Amino acid sequence: MTQALFYLLPSTVNNEEQPQLLACQLAQLHYCSGQWIYIHCDDQSQAYQVDELLWQFEPSAFVPHNLKGEGPAKGAPVEIGFDRVGPNLRRPILINLANDIPPFAGNFSQIIDFVAGDDARKAIARNRYRQYRDQGFTLSTQDLATQPINFV
Repeated sequence: MTQALFYLLPSTVNNEEQPQLLACQLAQLHYCSGQWIYIHCDDQSQAYQVDELLWQFEPSAFVPHNLKGEGPAKGAPVEIGFDRVGPNLRRPILINLANDIPPFAGNFSQIIDFVAGDDARKAIARNRYRQYRDQGFTLSTQDLATQPINFV
């Protein structure tokens, strides 16, 4: 059964950039534990921004990644895309940065999603939460203001 975890972002952070940076940090964390990840974006522009963020990591913390349709034939451990088809290869983890849940969300065992601190983005995230629930996914939340992620 698919599990969806929503990270609740503190209202004091930059809600525009924080989910993308956090997605990259989580991709690195899961990559280091040997898991392959698909990062789903709203559009090509956002996918390019995530790609660029991953290139900016320290050389010792490099995360092999590619935009969907680029890179090696078998893909990199982290693939970034924005279409309605999903990853080229099966992966266990979906990190969703899009405003809507992708139609292929049920193909993953774990979904990571975000709730920004501002009211407009909270409403959009609540809609995604309802959609995941309606599809029978197991849902949980983690408030990063009280339970930060330990990246060490």
